[in-house]
Formats: sequence, C-alpha cells, structure tokens
Amino acid sequence: MLSLTLTSSHFHLLLTLSLFLTSFVTDSATHWTDTQLLKELKNNLNPASITPASCIFSWDFSYDPCDNLFTDKFTCGFRCDAVVSGTSRLTELTLDPAGYSGTLSATWNLPYLQTLDVSNNFFSGPIPDSFSNLTRLTRLGLSKNSLTGTIPSSLSSLSNLQELYLDNNNLQGPIPVTFNRLTNLKRLEMQSNKLNGVLPSLSSLNNLYYLDLSFNLFTGGFPSALPESLVQISMRNNSLSGALEPESLRNLNYLEVMDLTANRLSGVVPFALFELPSLQQVALSFNEFSHLEAPYALEMQSGVIAVDLSNNELGGFLPLFPALMPRLSSLSLENNKFVGMIPTQYALKTVFPEAGIAPFERLLLGGNYLFGAIPSPLMALQPGSAMVRLVDNCLYRCPISFFFCQGAQQKSFEECKRFSRFIP
Repeated sequence: MLSLTLTSSHFHLLLTLSLFLTSFVTDSATHWTDTQLLKELKNNLNPASITPASCIFSWDFSYDPCDNLFTDKFTCGFRCDAVVSGTSRLTELTLDPAGYSGTLSATWNLPYLQTLDVSNNFFSGPIPDSFSNLTRLTRLGLSKNSLTGTIPSSLSSLSNLQELYLDNNNLQGPIPVTFNRLTNLKRLEMQSNKLNGVLPSLSSLNNLYYLDLSFNLFTGGFPSALPESLVQISMRNNSLSGALEPESLRNLNYLEVMDLTANRLSGVVPFALFELPSLQQVALSFNEFSHLEAPYALEMQSGVIAVDLSNNELGGFLPLFPALMPRLSSLSLENNKFVGMIPTQYALKTVFPEAGIAPFERLLLGGNYLFGAIPSPLMALQPGSAMVRLVDNCLYRCPISFFFCQGAQQKSFEECKRFSRFIP
C-alpha cells in the first residue's frame, strides 16, 4: 500500500509539472531555437559596441522576442511570422548599422529565415559554415564588415538565394566552383575584398543580372561564358589578362554596363562589343589594348552612350565610327598612341550634330600624337557647351587661350617626330 501511495504521488507531481510546461510553451510565441540564436548573437558581440540607441540594446530575454517585437523590450532587428501551429519563427534578421563588433559564430539553425542582413557594422572572423542551415534564405547581406577567411563552399547549398552581398570585407581565396549551383541568384556583389584565383564558370546562373567582382586580385582571362541574363558587369581593378574574345560577348543581349577598368587585358577591342543590343556604357580604361576594331559597314545601330578607352596602348589613326554612333555622347580616348588628324566628323558631332543624333558632350582626346589643325567647327564651340580636351598632342595652333587646350602644352616637335612617321 505504501508503494502504491508513492507511485500515485509521483503521478500527480508529474502531471502537474507537465501541465505547467505545456502552459509555458503555449505562452511562448517564439520557437525556442530562434530565441537561442538571438541570445547567442547578442552574447557574441563586444558589449561596448551595443549602444543605447541600437536595436540589440533593447533585447530583453526575460520577455518573449516575437511576442514583444516593436515594444521597448525588442524595438527592432528582426521579424517573426506564425508558421507552425501558432508558433512564431524568425523570417527576417536585419540589424541596424549601429557599429556592432564581434563574430557571427552562432548556431544558425533558423529554417524559416528568408533575409539575413548585418551590413555596415564591424563583424569579424569567418563566415560560419552553419549558414548552410538557412535553407529558405533569399537574401544574405554581409557587406561592409571586417570578415576574414575564405568563402565557404557550403553557401552553395542555399538554393533559394537570390541576393548575395559579401563586398567590402577582408575575404580571400577563390570563389568556390560550386557557386554555379546558385541558379536562383540574381545579384552577386563581392567587390573590395582580397579574393584571388581564376574566375570560375558562372554561366549556369541564368537569373543573374548584376555581377560586381571589382577591387580584388583575380587573375586569368575574361570568362569565356557568362550568364545571358546579365545587365551589369563590373570587374575593375583586378589582374585579368589576355584578349577580350568576341565569342564571350555575343549572347549578352541584355547587358547595359561593362566595366573592366584597370586590368591587364590586351589585344583588340572587338567591335562586337559595341553591337550588343542593350549596351549603354563601356569602361575599358587602364588596360593594355593595342587596337580598336572598326566595323565592316558605317551604318551604325549601336545604342552605346558612353565609352572610356583612355590609358591604353591604342594606336593608328583615330577611328571614324565613334562619330557615327547615334547615341554616343561621351568618348574618352586620352593617353593612348593615336596619330593623324582629328576627323571633321568628330567636330561636327560636337558642334553641329544632325537631327536625331546625340552630340558629343564629352570628347577627351588629350595625351596622344594627333597633329594638324584643329577642325574648324570646334573653333565655334562655346565654353560650357561641351567638355572637349585636346591637350598634350602634336596639334598645330592649339594655344592655351582656347579652353579645350588649357591645362597642358602640346608635345614638342622633337617628341612628335620621334614617335610618328607621319610628321616630316
């Protein structure tokens, strides 16, 4: 009888405890693993970086996070949605740019998270491998922090990812070759890091429209195949070398902006580039290109608005076709090795453009070996109507009293004669 009494007492005790715990869980709006992640994130921060005006300063875990969101207990920093049996799960974690410092080394087990953005802070250390648990993630923003180490290949498992921002950190190493699995990716920004190696194939990323890999240490050639969906490419300030092959450009029918400034690309600038149907801006300055390919026919359908080919090794006579491009309004060919006279068509497009033709608003031809007289239409150009620069050439009668000759003298006769066989 004594044994039976004790068993009965234990039963009633367990029942009471069970009811208490059930009541506690029911009253908790936030799934316990999500609350745990928020606690880890806060605990990994440098306490001195959590200022009174910041979101995380208000996080008080004696209260339920989702149940008290947008109150003085949890003012901001995340979003919750009721997704399973009335339990709230974190679907967005977007920290304010309050100068938080610390690491991201938490257990990132947030299966319903769609947006994670901690940009514009001072997070350091590596990108956690456990980010691969964020299987519903569509946007990952780690921009402008102090993250180090390599890009983990585990990020390639985020099959729903549409936007990835890793720019302005101290990341190094190559781009994982497995990134070609991120087929839903639309925007990829990795600029201003210390990434290196040869660029992997990204041609399978059929939804990618924006790609910025600028200010890194990438080597090798320009990719032989890129996603046809691209609208903007920026790979400036790397160490890419070799030729810009026409075959790598032909299917880029949506491309509007190409910026390959400050690399080591050489050889021919193919005219196929200017034939891309959507292209508007081309920046290839500070490379080693030696020749600008002319079109076979002078009937120009190009929609390009701005071209910068300055600071290369381009030589020969100034090509005529830029003056015939109907929408081209900005052309920089400065600091190359062009010779010969300035075509009259350049002057006419600047001062007296035909109907429906965009005039040159910016025509920069300084730092070449152009000779002869300045085309007479340019002499009618009024200051402020267009930016024209002809300094540091071999031109006849280009006194600094003309605004487009101001800033530097023309080259000496001896220098011009040494360089150009066209000057007797």
